[in-house]
Amino acid sequence: MSAWQDEEQFLNSAELNQFLTDVERRAFRMARFAIDDSDSALDIVQDAMLDFVRHYGDKPADEWPPLFFRVLQSRITDAHRRRSVRNRIWSWLGREQQDSGETDPIQEVCDPNGVSPLEQLERKALDDAMKKAIGSLPLRQQQAFLLRSWEGLDVADTAIAMGCTGGSVKTHYFRAVQTLRKWLEEFAP
Repeated sequence: MSAWQDEEQFLNSAELNQFLTDVERRAFRMARFAIDDSDSALDIVQDAMLDFVRHYGDKPADEWPPLFFRVLQSRITDAHRRRSVRNRIWSWLGREQQDSGETDPIQEVCDPNGVSPLEQLERKALDDAMKKAIGSLPLRQQQAFLLRSWEGLDVADTAIAMGCTGGSVKTHYFRAVQTLRKWLEEFAP
């Protein structure tokens, strides 16, 4: 069987398709937090999914989450490196890179549940503060926080996804939580 037929077999696997469907939105949010650009985040997630299927689609399903997030984090790190090089080149040329200024259309949709304008304003303020706080974390802390808190991975699976030890995961996660608490203390109940 050729490599292409192997990939096609994995792509046709209902279980693999369901896994990728389930993880797609969460992966996009993680990439978007890290990159702060929707188009680039989508590209990163698509690349991560393709690489995951190519390299790990034949692994047992219970091993997929940490392996997928490892591939995703690798793609995010690559994007950060490319952006860093591009920014150095722009600064060397004496130009500032323009902010895309794009807004999330989902954030602009009215709440069908009839939430009051004051509640909407408070939620938006919290959402903006949370995005800014998570975005301000160093990349490794951001990864540890998102994988542990949002994805619900345990320390061992997070360590696999991040390519580090469990102790490093605990340290990065602890520091991230402490920083986020300071940034968001005004929203505490």
